[in-house]
Order: sequence, then C-alpha cells, then structure tokens
Amino acid sequence: MNTSWHKKSTEGEGQRSVAVRSVERALEGRYATYLEEVSRLVEAGVRVMQRNGDFEPPVNEILREAGLSNQAFYRHFKSKDEFLLAVLDNGVRELVSYLQHRMEGVESATERIRRWIEGLLAQGLNPEAAEATRPFVVPQARLAERFPEEVADSVRQLTVLLAEAIAEGLEVGELSGGDPERDSRAIYDLAMGWLQRSLAEKRVASSEDADHILNFAMRGLLRAEPER
Repeated sequence: MNTSWHKKSTEGEGQRSVAVRSVERALEGRYATYLEEVSRLVEAGVRVMQRNGDFEPPVNEILREAGLSNQAFYRHFKSKDEFLLAVLDNGVRELVSYLQHRMEGVESATERIRRWIEGLLAQGLNPEAAEATRPFVVPQARLAERFPEEVADSVRQLTVLLAEAIAEGLEVGELSGGDPERDSRAIYDLAMGWLQRSLAEKRVASSEDADHILNFAMRGLLRAEPER
C-alpha cells in the first residue's frame, strides 16, 4: 500500500491531515514572531525619524532602536524603500481609523465631509499629530515612483471615506452636482499638498490657511451645477 501523505486514500488523507496540522502549528508560531518583528521595526523606524528628523534613517540605527538583527530586517524587507512603504501603510491605516472615528455617528453627509477635511488638516496643526504624521506623509511622493500601486492603494483607503460621504450628499440632495471619485481626489490633493509642504518645512501650520482650504473645498462642493 502506498502510504504517501499526499495520496487521496483514506489512510493517506488521515496522514495528510496530521501533517498539515503540524505545518500549520509551526507556521502559526513563526507568524506571531514575524509579526512582532515587523511591528518592532516599524515602530522603531518611526521613533528614529521623529527623533532625528531624517526620513531615510540608516538601517543599522533602526535595528539598534528595535533591538533586532540585520537578518531580521532583510527577512521581511528587500530594501529600505520597502520598509518605508510599510511605515507609510501603517501610518495611513491609523489615519483612516482616526478619520472614521471623527465621521461616526454624524447623520449629515455634508458635516461628515467637513469632519474628514478638518481631520486631515489637523495633522499639520497639532504639534503631536504632526510628529506622528511626518514620517509617512513626507516620503510619500518619492515612494510613489517606485511603488505606484501600493501608494495609490493608500490614497484610496483615505479618499473612499470622503467619496462615500459625497455620494450620499448627492443622493439625499445636500449637494448639487458633482463626481464623488474626482471630487474626493481633488480635495485630497488640495489638503494633502498643503499638509506635505507644512510637514516637510517642519513649521507650525497656519490655522487660517487650514480654514481657508476647508472653506474653499466646501464652497466647491456646495456650488450649484454650472449652466451649460
């Protein structure tokens, strides 16, 4: 009888099940370990960037901060740019969660739009938020050249919240005319461009400028459909 674990006999299936469970247990342990390593590296990288104001810190400095080896770094990342992409992704996910929280429980679509814009602009107005946001916002443009799809996905994670609110505003009549996808991207480009410039210059952003951007964007969305 052929007892190879991958054969589809009754005995073979039983042996395969045991083998697969053994592999899964081994991988589960490694997964938890590797996930912890990646988290430590990303958190260490952010701390180093915040401390030094350097958005491309040396790998050895990140490793010292994380207490991990060179082998651990390159087990998860092929290059420092790939590591910075992980920092970007982690930061965007945290920002998305923050914006979602600001928009939760607000019935008016127009008010949810306003809260999204205010939330993004706030990253440049609050010194603590600016320090947390700078490491993943400033390198974004450069990373987009090498990882266009990944960075575009990060942008979509942010703009989908705004696009959904705009679409609802159009549906219920709070807004008159518009294109949710294009409008959300235009507002994102406006607000993020201002934010990137403020954070790159390491200056306290002007609340008056932020209010102007907010009001400008809202006027654009609330405009009447132009006559053709």
